[in-house]
Amino acid sequence: MTGTTMTLCASHAPGFARDHEAREGLEFRQGLREAADAVRDFGPDLVVYFGSDHRTAFTDTVPGISVVLGAEGLGDRLSPTGEYKIPAGTAQDLAGYLLTERFDIAVTRRVALDHGFGQTAGELFGTLDAVPMIPVFINCATRPFVPPARSVELGEAVGRFFAARDERVLFLASGGLSHSPPVLAVVSEPVPMEEALRLSAQHREKAKDLIRPEWDRRFLSRLGEPDTRWAHALTQADIDPAGIGADEVRTWLAAYAAGRKPLRTVAYEPVREWVTGVGVAISGYEAMAR
Repeated sequence: MTGTTMTLCASHAPGFARDHEAREGLEFRQGLREAADAVRDFGPDLVVYFGSDHRTAFTDTVPGISVVLGAEGLGDRLSPTGEYKIPAGTAQDLAGYLLTERFDIAVTRRVALDHGFGQTAGELFGTLDAVPMIPVFINCATRPFVPPARSVELGEAVGRFFAARDERVLFLASGGLSHSPPVLAVVSEPVPMEEALRLSAQHREKAKDLIRPEWDRRFLSRLGEPDTRWAHALTQADIDPAGIGADEVRTWLAAYAAGRKPLRTVAYEPVREWVTGVGVAISGYEAMAR
C-alpha cells in the first residue's frame, strides 16, 4: 500500500508575532487560516517539517542538513514552547535511508528549535505536540549553504522514503520569502539575543525597503509547475537578489520536491512592517504512486 500526501509552505516573520492587534498582513493571516483548515481536513498521521534556524540551535557546529530526533521549542520571538512529538524510530529510519542515498546528513538527538520551526507549527497546530512531527533542519543562515538543487534532491529522497509507507504525510516548510533580516545581513556569526534585538531595531527601517515582491511572485509561480526541472537548475545567484533571508526558500524547495505536485498560492503580500515578503502555498492531497 502507499500513503497519501499533502504539501504546505508558509513564511514566518518575527513581526507577525509582535503585531498583537493584527493590523498588518491581513491577506497572509487569512491564507494561514485557510491552510490550517486544509491541514485539519487532511488529518496527517505525520508531519515532515523542513525548517531553518536563526543561529540559535546550531552555533559551534552547523550541519548543512540534519534529521532531528528530539526537540523542544525555544520560545524566542513569541514562538511556542514545549516538546515536539517526534517519532524517533521513524526519524532514525529516515536518517538511515538518506545516508544510503548519499546525503551526508547529521543526526541531532536533542535541540531547542527557534521560531523558524515554532511559529508556523504553532499557527497550524496550536501546540508543538499536537501531531507526530519529524523536523528536518536545512541550514539557511550561516554560510556555506548546500546548493539550492541539493535541497530539491533532499526533498525527492524524503518523498521516496515515505512513498512506501501507508501513512497520511504532510510535507511542511517554513521560511522565506524575500527579506534581509538585519541580524543575518549585518553579522555573520551568532550573537546574544539582546544584541540581536538591538541590531534588528537599529536596521529595521532600511530592511523595509529590501523586500522584492517581483522575485517572490515569480518564485511562487514556478512552484505551480508540475515539472521540477526549473528547481534543479536554481542557483545561489538566482536567490541572492531577494536578500539573505530568501535563502530559507531551500525549505520550500525540499517540501515541493517531496510532495511531487504543483503548489497553489493561497496568499502573498509584502509586509513592510515585518520587513518580509510573506506567502502561503499548498497542494491538494492524493495517493502517491509507487
